[in-house]
Amino acid sequence: MEILRFTDSGFEEAFRVILERRESVPEGVEKTVSSIIEDVRRRGDAALFEYTDRFDRLKLSSESLQVNEEEIGRALSAVDIKSMDVLRLAAQRIADFHARQKTETWLSTAEEDVLLGQMVRPMDRVGIYVPGGKAAYPSSVLMNAIPAKVAGVEEVFMTVPMPDGEADPHVLAAAHLAGVDRIFKIGGAQAIAALAYGTESVPRVDKITGPGNIYVATAKKMVFGQVDIDMIAGPSEILVINDGSGDPAHAAADLLSQAEHDELASSILITTSEEFARRTQEELRKQLEELPRREIARRSLDSYGAIIIAADLREAVSFSNRIAPEHLELAVEKPFEILPRIRHAGAVFLGHYTPEAAGDYLAGPNHTLPTGGTARFFSPLGVDDFVKKTSIVSFSREGLERLGDQIVHLAQLEGLDAHARSVSIRLKK
Repeated sequence: MEILRFTDSGFEEAFRVILERRESVPEGVEKTVSSIIEDVRRRGDAALFEYTDRFDRLKLSSESLQVNEEEIGRALSAVDIKSMDVLRLAAQRIADFHARQKTETWLSTAEEDVLLGQMVRPMDRVGIYVPGGKAAYPSSVLMNAIPAKVAGVEEVFMTVPMPDGEADPHVLAAAHLAGVDRIFKIGGAQAIAALAYGTESVPRVDKITGPGNIYVATAKKMVFGQVDIDMIAGPSEILVINDGSGDPAHAAADLLSQAEHDELASSILITTSEEFARRTQEELRKQLEELPRREIARRSLDSYGAIIIAADLREAVSFSNRIAPEHLELAVEKPFEILPRIRHAGAVFLGHYTPEAAGDYLAGPNHTLPTGGTARFFSPLGVDDFVKKTSIVSFSREGLERLGDQIVHLAQLEGLDAHARSVSIRLKK
């Protein structure tokens, strides 16, 4: 990665490329996904089973569609004790953190003649999508299912593609620990369609969450409105702010932890120290050669990575707030002094011993975070994503008499006479 300064000519153009990077939707994907969704919507199980046979080489029936208790038992037996202990610890920490996010129904009697409030209720049924095949993400299972269960969602379903009938046992173990109620052996756009519209064997859900490939992401966009979705996640990103303190090897390792995700991931270091910048650059070269996914990481760093020298931390923070990174590390001596100045970030990691990977797996906060600058207006996945809130309003006769004329006036300002009459008819003596 090049070492840059904010004052360099061409800096703004270079960063426009980084900020506007997106996984391009290949020609024909939207048409293909739309066709799959409509087919599953129209033909239900028959279409779902045909696509699963075609894409995952797995013949399903209504009896074999769902992972049964025997299959869960085999998966649990295949996971070693240490892995189960780690998954159990992660599940507990995630549950403890999200329990603090819960909000309750409230009522206000501040006015004697009017009662106002908000009723908080969990969604009835949620579907989480988990990638399958070569990818195995038990952490994604925990991060999506546990907040839903903490919120009180009655039924949490999971879909996971099982090419050739094979499933990663750690994914099934994580689902068991998270309290997932039903697991379906389906993936791709057809799984999203089944969750959104329902089939003979897959009940429709209220919300779909979880990561997936371009076909899954496109399908989620297309069914939004029929169901709710979590977010349209873009490529992963990390921004590390450094004041010259700490170990450059740590900074390089953290930058590479995002670069290995995929070629579109972005890894940026902003430091006030030219020496730290150069040493990090050298560490990147050295550590890159040791990575199994070094070619992916190399392409990511070449295209969307940068090391920037800032005049001071104020300049670094200002730039961070401008780009609103998914992951923000404050690798400085006094991170808590800087934290109040951070306005936009998906998650903030403070100090030299808080790598972003701690948040990905075990810290407790959710790792499903807004990307591509959307941290300016989106929040991490959490309990609030699995509840809906209903307003409560109760006027006594005295309350309506006290405020009725004003309600009528506002309705008439908008030309809605029936609205006005629904109040004034009650005010007649």
